[in-house]
Amino acid sequence: MKSVLLYIADDAGLEARLQAALDLTRSLGGHLHCLRANPYSSQVAFDGVTGMSVMYDVSEMTREQDRKLRAEIEKRLAGEDVSWDYREEYVDPSRGLSKNSALVDIIVLSSAGGNKENALPLGILGDVLLNTTTPVVVQPDNVQKFDACGPALVAWNGSFEAGNALRAAVPLLKMSSDVHILTVEEDKDHDLPQLAASEYLAYHGIKSEIHSPPPGRDSVEATLLAEAQKRNADYLVMGAYGHSRAREFLFGGVTRSLFKNSPVPLVVSH
Repeated sequence: MKSVLLYIADDAGLEARLQAALDLTRSLGGHLHCLRANPYSSQVAFDGVTGMSVMYDVSEMTREQDRKLRAEIEKRLAGEDVSWDYREEYVDPSRGLSKNSALVDIIVLSSAGGNKENALPLGILGDVLLNTTTPVVVQPDNVQKFDACGPALVAWNGSFEAGNALRAAVPLLKMSSDVHILTVEEDKDHDLPQLAASEYLAYHGIKSEIHSPPPGRDSVEATLLAEAQKRNADYLVMGAYGHSRAREFLFGGVTRSLFKNSPVPLVVSH
């Protein structure tokens, strides 16, 4: 794991994403790819005089904002001790991130929490996770760091998605001071037993501790967050969208809830 892809947008989560990406890149001894994906094309639409004027004004404003944002980010990165590059593409963010994920090892995006309008980051998260095989760091807006060397909590339910997330996170878990595996009973059957995750990590030289809280009234989300706090976890590894994305959007779900409410960064895969 050497290549980190950072989504650049002038939004409430940019600072947290940037700091997390820098921390990750340093820890991995890797390279940071910054992607500014903007759906507004610089082309002017000839749809009558009024329409053309509006499109021109929007295009000019967008290009000016992009120039300022790029200058600010490049100035910041010039003073950092990591290698980096900056790329701009006129494309929908989800499409741009998915396309550029083919040769990167991990993507840094924002959570869907905080006081901001969360429909956009939630949509980007869902689209990217379902269209790539690259793990994603979901960074809360108010957490401006990613400590790969701190304690980690792995959410394990024996599912295909949990297995993908665990395999993807191995390079990070190798740096972790403590790895905790939390098994949570859910009302569905999975093929992989509780010990499978710990045994798999042991093959990679990673020691882990299994925790199996007794079934109770708390939701899976509440149990995960309580255990993360108890173990002082700096990040949480989990599979995403075990149910269909549409079902989770309509009826809630662990993935959607944690994307909105987790106080610690998530490392997720579908």
